[in-house]
Amino acid sequence: MNYEETLKNIKCFIDKQPNDASAYQDYFEIARSLYGEDRDSAIEKVLWLRKETERKVRELENGIAISKFFEINKKTYLLMAKDDFDSYCVYLEWNREKTRRFYVPRRRVLRPLVQDLQDLNDGKLDFLGVSLPPRVGKSTLCIFFMTWIMGKRPEVANVMSGHSDKLTDGFYREVMNILTDKSTYLWGDVFPDVEIVDNSAKNETVDLMRKKRFPTFTARSIGGTLTGAVEVGTGGCLYVDDLVEDLEESLNPVRLQAKYDAYLNQLKDRKKDGAFELMVGTRWNVADPLGRIEEQYSGNPRYRFRVIPALDENGESNFDYQYGLGFTTGYYKDMKASIDDATWSAKYQGKPYVREGLLFPAEALRYYNGVLPESDFYKVAVCDVAWGGGDSLSMPFAYVTGDGDVYIHDVIFSKGSKDITQPMIVNRTKEHSPHKERFEANNGGGEFAADVDRQLSSVGVRTNITTQRAPNNQSKVGRIIQYSPEIKRFYFVDKEHRTPEYDEFMREVCTFSQTGKNLHDDAPDSLAMLADELYHGSAQVEVRKRAF
Repeated sequence: MNYEETLKNIKCFIDKQPNDASAYQDYFEIARSLYGEDRDSAIEKVLWLRKETERKVRELENGIAISKFFEINKKTYLLMAKDDFDSYCVYLEWNREKTRRFYVPRRRVLRPLVQDLQDLNDGKLDFLGVSLPPRVGKSTLCIFFMTWIMGKRPEVANVMSGHSDKLTDGFYREVMNILTDKSTYLWGDVFPDVEIVDNSAKNETVDLMRKKRFPTFTARSIGGTLTGAVEVGTGGCLYVDDLVEDLEESLNPVRLQAKYDAYLNQLKDRKKDGAFELMVGTRWNVADPLGRIEEQYSGNPRYRFRVIPALDENGESNFDYQYGLGFTTGYYKDMKASIDDATWSAKYQGKPYVREGLLFPAEALRYYNGVLPESDFYKVAVCDVAWGGGDSLSMPFAYVTGDGDVYIHDVIFSKGSKDITQPMIVNRTKEHSPHKERFEANNGGGEFAADVDRQLSSVGVRTNITTQRAPNNQSKVGRIIQYSPEIKRFYFVDKEHRTPEYDEFMREVCTFSQTGKNLHDDAPDSLAMLADELYHGSAQVEVRKRAF
């Protein structure tokens, strides 16, 4: 059959008889046949038919005629529901009253996120991060998404996790509602050949088509048994919802690090090759799991981060849904006036709270591409020695121009023992030939420096090594804050040209908070030590204003 010619002839008839529903039905049948053979070519035709039948429903007054066009329109959504997430979301709730539907009243606003989820399923993305205000429908949409991919690939294992058992239990129950409540949801129409063979509210699992070692769907909190109990199969989804519970937890560096470690060791490592990730959460902290992933994969086109704030750039609500289901501009402005700026920024605008307390936010620092300017450099390195407790040895190497510009050209940043870090220092000293190296003498630093000096001498490398104790009358945080203006004048290697070691060093610098607790502060403390050496020590340099 020549589909194109046949469809063209039917369209000509429709132009002459625009109210003849049978012609539209004929058009649908041909388009459906084409969809089975050449989906890409058929989609344009199906969408045209969908638009035309929706227009006829609005225009006509005859109830019988309206119902015919309405049914054809419904068929276009069912036809595409297996492959098109937007069509699935519309069709799933087709029998519900308009005012009780979830998706259609929110469709205009949520369409960008729906397309993100479509791209995730289609293999265009490896990771999707989502930040939206509370109660606007992000979790429900993700539940819809999970039931969609379960129906599409019932043999593949998927996992959902979050901060609490209560959260995962609610997710499991909503998944089961969609799969079993036939009067409310039309999931069975979209996937008529897929059946539930096993489910457990206790274990929060669902198995489709057959019982498997790793069920089609498992919901399990981050504190539950995950290792060895779950797997995310190829083409499956790891969905993480609100891993960080609240503001209080986000301000606890120990708990925040524990959550990230749990994500890496209990969730991410359960993924098979070809699985994808969906992470949803309030952006409390730049160092929360979502923030750390965004920083690590910045610029990677396969990692996408969707933020839709409560109020747009004009101060208008982004979530004023149909039928009064959303939140008006007035509601959000009243909410903004009622809560502190930090909570408003994090929960409602998708901007991390802790950013407000950052001493060295990434955007406030100065960068270069790793290529030093032409100059006679004075080179200085300082070393904050690590002695257990998860601390890192931090040693920035500074190249200082005659104009007083300071380039942090290299860093050593390692949690390794002295057997690892001392050879690293020897090798980097040989590479950079600094005029001076200063070691912090506290907690055995003097002995450490003496060891380095002996090792340098044994390989014929000479440099001026000194030690100096950190002042007892000033805290680390106080010292870092004191030297922050000088540190902000330094030039750091930009993101594209850093080593992983340098990148980790900068992450600790850029997440240092002057208002909350910091799990580790070795990187910014070493920069404060460097600033002290450059501007107040024996390596004192003069910062001169350029004539230009």
